Amino acid sequence: MRQTNFFYLLIALLLVLISIPLADDLGVANERWVRAVVFSGLLVIGIRSLKGGGRYFTIGIAFAVVGVVLNIFAANIGSVAIHFSSSLALIGFLAVAISYTLQQVLFGTEISVDRLVGAICVYLLLGVIWAMLYSLTDLLRPDSFAGFLPGNDLGWDSEWFYFSFVTMTTLGYGDILPISATARGLAYLQAVIGQFYIAILVAGLVGAYVGNRQS
Repeated sequence: MRQTNFFYLLIALLLVLISIPLADDLGVANERWVRAVVFSGLLVIGIRSLKGGGRYFTIGIAFAVVGVVLNIFAANIGSVAIHFSSSLALIGFLAVAISYTLQQVLFGTEISVDRLVGAICVYLLLGVIWAMLYSLTDLLRPDSFAGFLPGNDLGWDSEWFYFSFVTMTTLGYGDILPISATARGLAYLQAVIGQFYIAILVAGLVGAYVGNRQS
């Protein structure tokens, strides 16, 4: 297993998941600069965990640069098209981070702290990327979800992260409901992938532990 450090990615993800709800409670979540700072921070800090990943690092750098530039434009212009493009750049970076981190987590030969942190990062990355997909779905079709009042946030709100992780953990509170076929499809895919990931992760870690014991 290549030596990596997923602590940077974990810190970036926790900052996003903590800062967005706080921004909502402080009443500044609808400010464009908040979104630019939070997501640009995720891109800049998260890229450190891809260092040494070869093509993953190169592609991640490309998505990060494009994402930061588009976030700056979105903060100053407020165009829906630019916002949509910056979200796609962020989703691209998250997909690269998931691919690289998952490879390190599943195909490692030993149980280490960094591997466990990487496993946590993959789970959080899945939640964040689905939150972005939900927000874009709502942006393209505003009647895709029921149970909350849409604000002037261009499809970005802490409720998407809440709904995403509630769906992935199959808690099913029922306060936010997917209405459109696309929204429902995303919801059940996330629930299935989330559960399969936990099962595969546990099996992989147990296999690595047994291998270490036998050696």
